[in-house]
Amino acid sequence: MAAGTTRTRTPTTPTQAPAQPVAPKGQRIAADYLKRILTARVYDVARETALEPARILSRRIGNHVLLKREDQQPVFSFKLRGAYNKMVKLAPEALARGVICASAGNHAQGVALSAKRLGCRAVIVMPVTTPRLKIDAVQALGGEVVLQGDSYSDAYAHAVQLQQDQGLTFVHPFDDPDVIAGQGTVAMEILRQHQGPIDAVFVAIGGGGLISGVAAYIKAVRPEVRVIGVQTADSDAMRRSVTAGKRVTLADVGLFSDGTAVKLVGEETFRIARTLVDDYVVVDTDAVCAAIKDVFQDTRSILEPAGALGVAAIKQYVATHRLKGQTFVAITCGANMNFDRLRFVAERAEFGEQREALFAVTIPEERGSFKRFCETIGPRSVTEFNYRISDQRQAHVFVGLAIQRRDEAERIERLFVKQGFANVNLTDDELAKEHVRHMVGGRSELARDERLFRFEFPERPGALMRFLAALHPGWNISLFHYRNQGADYGRILVGIQVPAGDEAEFDAFLHGLAYPFVEETHNPVYALFLR
Repeated sequence: MAAGTTRTRTPTTPTQAPAQPVAPKGQRIAADYLKRILTARVYDVARETALEPARILSRRIGNHVLLKREDQQPVFSFKLRGAYNKMVKLAPEALARGVICASAGNHAQGVALSAKRLGCRAVIVMPVTTPRLKIDAVQALGGEVVLQGDSYSDAYAHAVQLQQDQGLTFVHPFDDPDVIAGQGTVAMEILRQHQGPIDAVFVAIGGGGLISGVAAYIKAVRPEVRVIGVQTADSDAMRRSVTAGKRVTLADVGLFSDGTAVKLVGEETFRIARTLVDDYVVVDTDAVCAAIKDVFQDTRSILEPAGALGVAAIKQYVATHRLKGQTFVAITCGANMNFDRLRFVAERAEFGEQREALFAVTIPEERGSFKRFCETIGPRSVTEFNYRISDQRQAHVFVGLAIQRRDEAERIERLFVKQGFANVNLTDDELAKEHVRHMVGGRSELARDERLFRFEFPERPGALMRFLAALHPGWNISLFHYRNQGADYGRILVGIQVPAGDEAEFDAFLHGLAYPFVEETHNPVYALFLR
């Protein structure tokens, strides 16, 4: 699904005032919540987080970007604000019975920490898809974890049943005025910390609790500041609901941004958002991965996907409307990231930044063509190269190249054609990015006299050309696999067809390269899948 924006309340353009005056109905909602937010009890467990400039990102996009660092809360998320504000106001007998909640992870930690502070039992129902990091964190805080369903909505239905069965008090993660008010203290801090111009505040949306509290406070105090909601393309229940004029239930939700994977937004949050939120931006997975990298470069902190939605949206919003010199705030609302997910984030960030282009290139299966192809690539950094001999006349190569802008991929495509290399631009092909890049190769009847080697090439320009220049023209490369993993050395698998009688000369070639290598010709894995 293509990323885009959907306008809602006010048809403003970037050259006009940031937002139109709030309608009377919106003024009443904002006024009702202002007192709740000003009197919210959150600082027994929460801290006032920093509002930090993202200097590197700001320079790159030509606008002033501020990060509201809710990822620095004790549970690495804003959620404990609303949870504690709700729970601290419960009657003693309700606390004594214990509380229950449904959560994809961050609200769960907020409830568990609040329960520990208040000395009550907390039962937490979480989707089975919840990252292990969040489950472990809840249990470490004393929460009783129950895993049920694939999404928040599934967990919620089970939590409601348990609440009725055990007489517990339900602490809703977003659809409760006290929870919304607690989250609204984030906006209170933003406006106190930055009293200068703010053009827009970008807020991730799951069920809508955070954006409802933020929008209510901002529209009550500084209505000229735009409030923009951010959702992923596969979990945009609030945007669809506002467009439809009623709450819409999604049949399914994407789970990459698990903190915002909500099928149905709340009644109260929908009422507030449809009235007070100015606009919505929808971002894709690659953009979120790139935003995680952006924040890391500026802060050395790693956000979870939901926490990076605001940053991804700012970049998209600026590019779409060609804005310069404006001030934007992104609420970095969570940092409960599973370490194993970083592999995927790093892989896809290059596409989100428009820094990598993928191609399938056809070159003649003849001596010197591989070297000529590499000369065509020139000084560009090769991020990936996969090839397996499969045809006597043509070679099909899967190659990734580092680029600075997306339109550069089109120029490279034309360059390949000019040099006689037919090609297909795969930069936006999901099948290529997700699967095919890992599947190039296999057995080949043409790979006679093949020997297999693992090499370590230094990650610097010219390393591959040095290898090719030293290669005897009578030796044919029949397999090549390389992927840049960010290390100082590239790990490369190469199959070379060496005729009988050339062994001594070939061994001299190997040792003369001064590249570390291991021969894998007799590896059983090679025999099973490649020979």
